[in-house]
Amino acid sequence: MLVDIVPVGNVPAEVKRAASTALRSVYDCDVTVNDSQSVPNGAYDSDRNQYSAETFIQLAERVGRGTKNIAITPHDLFYRRRNYVFGLAYLDGSGSVVSTYRLQTSSDGGFSNQSAADIFEDRVRKEIVHEIGHTYGLEHCDNNRCVMNFSPTVREVDIKEENLCGSCQRLIS
Repeated sequence: MLVDIVPVGNVPAEVKRAASTALRSVYDCDVTVNDSQSVPNGAYDSDRNQYSAETFIQLAERVGRGTKNIAITPHDLFYRRRNYVFGLAYLDGSGSVVSTYRLQTSSDGGFSNQSAADIFEDRVRKEIVHEIGHTYGLEHCDNNRCVMNFSPTVREVDIKEENLCGSCQRLIS
């Protein structure tokens, strides 16, 4: 299985490395990093001052070379009526997206003693693994430690682990 990371906009090397490492670790897949892409035409919604997550998924599907393709962007994303999303993927689809925009808060609320940079990388890894999990057909998991648990805030992202729980792991094995 090949997962192609599609950077959209200015995505730092450490973000691409964290994403790549997490995907290899959790899904035992091959990972490539595509050339950086421009923001898709029509993605920006001036009324919301945000970008439509769906247009980034379509871009990842169009330019990605993998069986699964994930766009990573520093831009703030929304989906339908939600105020924001950390990422979006369609179940059993080939494309997905993660935004680092709201993952960059300075603290995890005292949950750990990590630096802000380490907390940010940890969140990126979890969200990348989460969205690719959806493309493998995994739905949200009730186990709040499982990476597939729904996390509407960074606090919930911080609490969960980077790995799949046993139940989710069995579903993709």
